[in-house]
Amino acid sequence: MAFMRKLTALTTAAEAGRRYARKHPDKVQKATQRAAAFVDKRTKGKYHDKIDDAVRKVQSATRGRPDGRSDGRSDGRV
Repeated sequence: MAFMRKLTALTTAAEAGRRYARKHPDKVQKATQRAAAFVDKRTKGKYHDKIDDAVRKVQSATRGRPDGRSDGRSDGRV
């Protein structure tokens, strides 16, 4: 049962994150850039390519259509 509770909490948190990203894409992109710069500096560029790929994925997901969908899915998830 503890596993199911954790899974439910994680699912709820992920959905809250999606809603926030749909409502505030500019803030999400800015926070992602800052976090990427911080991690890149702390790792001394060792993971720069992976960090850059992750930033690009976040930016493409938050640059969706006006109705909040980024890939044309009908369920509205980002």
